[in-house]
Order: sequence, then structure tokens, then C-alpha cells
Amino acid sequence: MSQSKLPVWAALVGSGLAGVLVALQSRINGGLSQELGNGYVTAAASFGSGLVVMCLAMLISRRGRAGLRQIRTEVRSGSLPLWTLFGGAGGAFFVLAQGLVAPITGLALFTVGIVAGQVLGGLVLDRVGLGPGGRIDPTPMRIAGTALAIVAVALSVGLSGVHGVWLMVFPVVIGALVSAQSMVNGLVRAAAQSAITSTFVNFVVGTTILVVMAVVSVGVTGWPTEWPTAPYFYIGGIIGTLFIAIAAMLVRTAGVLLLSMSNVAGQLLASVAFEAGVPLAGGLTQGMIAGSAVALLAVVIAALPGRRSSAA
Repeated sequence: MSQSKLPVWAALVGSGLAGVLVALQSRINGGLSQELGNGYVTAAASFGSGLVVMCLAMLISRRGRAGLRQIRTEVRSGSLPLWTLFGGAGGAFFVLAQGLVAPITGLALFTVGIVAGQVLGGLVLDRVGLGPGGRIDPTPMRIAGTALAIVAVALSVGLSGVHGVWLMVFPVVIGALVSAQSMVNGLVRAAAQSAITSTFVNFVVGTTILVVMAVVSVGVTGWPTEWPTAPYFYIGGIIGTLFIAIAAMLVRTAGVLLLSMSNVAGQLLASVAFEAGVPLAGGLTQGMIAGSAVALLAVVIAALPGRRSSAA
């Protein structure tokens, strides 16, 4: 039975708007990391604030609490694999990269790397058939779009003069984890029949990972001495709850790859706008603009063909 009657085009528009939220979260968390001088504490604070929001949502949502009981039943029966509960790890490392890498590379260049990882991850995950929409075979256009996304990373690095290959490799890996996060959160949502439940589980796992990392970091470098007073520095976690919930609701309708395509399109356009208006690391460069344009073209190419499903 169909989970949702939402048209695919509407799901893609919603995912694109969620991508704008992701770019906004990256800008906020990157700025907070610059203020604190500690990306680990920034990530833990961001994800932790999101967990507080989700705890409140669970308290007032009867369906959300019922979803937790349903997940426990599904895991015990073997219908829902235990590993699907760890999608929050992808989100945790993404937020960590926002604080560690984005302030160095700039928001637009960071987003190009994330985009390449999401495109590649979405292609592989759809092909394997681990997403809630089943197996989706790659087409020549999707493969070409994925290759072009990798070219966008190389072009960005070449024109921007980024020092240290890891600065772009790390975002690519994280982008692939974000695609996996959308996939497993969709599976958990389907089992729980509640986006609130799947988002809550995501934040519990992610916050746990990041708090452990932050404790180790503070033990080595000490606690940040000054915290910014502007309220907007602390809404990154709230934005994250919106993005994760939207992705979990839409992934079954759009598929992992198409969801990633529309989402990263929103990310790219918004990140270029943010880097032009409120730069994180020196403003726009030719490499950022060229890389973002090529990455956006990759998104369009990979998303053009219709989906072909086959039995898993």
C-alpha cells in the first residue's frame, strides 16, 4: 500500500527547501565554531539543542511514543534491522564537519563536497536497494551526473587553491553518510509510522556520539572561554530537526537519489548566496562559483531520467 499520495514533484520541491535549511545550518554552525574555537563543542551543542526539541515533541505526541514501542517490536521480531537505528551517526558527522571544515573552505566549497558525496551515496544506495523505495537501477544519465559531481569537486579545488586534499575528501565522505542517513531514517519512519519517532531516534544517537567527542576535546584543549550572545548562533539544532523530519517523510516518495538531487540543489544555491552576502571564509571565489555551477548541472543530469525499479 502506498505510504503517501504526495506527488513526486511536490516531494522534490519540499526537499529543495530543506536543502536551503541545511545551508543555513552550516552557516550558523560554522560561525559558532569560529566564535568558540572548538568544532566538537559546537557540534554537540547544535545536536543537543535539537534533541531537547525532539524530547518535547515526544512528550506531546502520542503517536511519537507509540512509534517507539512499534520500533522496539519491529527490532525484536527482526523486521527492522538494528543497524537502521544508527542513522544519526551520519547527521552527527555532518554537523561536526560544519564546524571543522566549512570555516576553512568556505560554505560554497564545503557544500560542493557534500553534494558530490550525496550524489554518489544516493546512486549506490538506490542501486543496492536498501532504501524504503526499493532497488532503483542506475541509468547512463545518473552515472554521468555522479561523475560530473566528482568533477565539480576537482574543479573547485583546482581553482580555489585549497591546501590539503582531506579538506574536500572529508565533505565527500560525509555527504555519502548524509544519503545513508536519509535512507535509514525513512526505514525507521516507515516502521514507526511517525516522523517524530524517527527524528527522535536520530538525535539520540547523534547527540551521544558528539557529546563523547566533545568531552574528549574539552579534556585536551579545555572549555571555550567565551560564548557568543546572539541567539541565532544556537538555532542550528532546531533547523536540523526540520531537515531530518522532512527527509524521512519524503524519501519513500522521491527515492534516495532524487531526494538527494533536489536537496543538494537547494543547498548549492543557498550556500552561494550566503557566501556572497555573509561569507564564512573570505567570500566567493571563481572556484566556488564554477564548482557550484557544475555540481548543480550534475544534479539536473542525474535527476532527469525516470526511475526504474527491479526486485531486490
